[in-house]
Amino acid sequence: MEKVVATARASIAVEGVSVDFDGRAVLHDVTVDLTAPTIAVIGANGSGKSTFARLLNGLVAPTAGQVTVDGLHTVRDRALVRRRVGFVFANPEAQILMPTPAEDLALSLRDLPRAQAQMRVRETLAAQGLAGHADVPASTLSGGQKQMLALASVLITEPRVIVADEPTTLLDLRNARRIADLLLAQSAQVVLVTHDLELAARCHTAVLFDEGRVTASGAPDDVIEAYRRSCG
Repeated sequence: MEKVVATARASIAVEGVSVDFDGRAVLHDVTVDLTAPTIAVIGANGSGKSTFARLLNGLVAPTAGQVTVDGLHTVRDRALVRRRVGFVFANPEAQILMPTPAEDLALSLRDLPRAQAQMRVRETLAAQGLAGHADVPASTLSGGQKQMLALASVLITEPRVIVADEPTTLLDLRNARRIADLLLAQSAQVVLVTHDLELAARCHTAVLFDEGRVTASGAPDDVIEAYRRSCG
């Protein structure tokens, strides 16, 4: 399948970043520039991938170094960065905050006039196959529908960057493919943390983490091969 070319490419710069949690080093002197339309972040469990992802919208602050998105500092300009960078969690339960899908999407548009927000909510629900579930309890949705709702709550804000932390991990094959296809079709830049190497291969570039360090970056096929070699 051909890779989709983004039209609103952002620029993310990670410069000499280290992160410590309770005295334990999680990331070590990470420097990487992310300008490709779609970027796969791969590596073993505990390699620092999720911490890296959370740096990109200010969910985690560096212990040393800095991260900027389009020149905005993720600590000093956190509020502005979060308007530009949408974050999709692996577990949609962590992201769905309101009782129904319609209410959950409306929460993302709370700064818009009511009529405009309602129209956007209807359009988004229809586009993602959730129109028939607008007012049902979100807790009754299937796993795939919940992940679609979580992703829709990010897409509806029209971010310049979407960071998705293992968004297909809890899904069956059909729903995993649907979520992956939707993410890779976005005009926004997409940073995708994933264990799915087939999905990683569809991205424009890839970054490999090992024990908190970037050990390879570049063409996905080359980075995936480096990962396979490192696993013995």
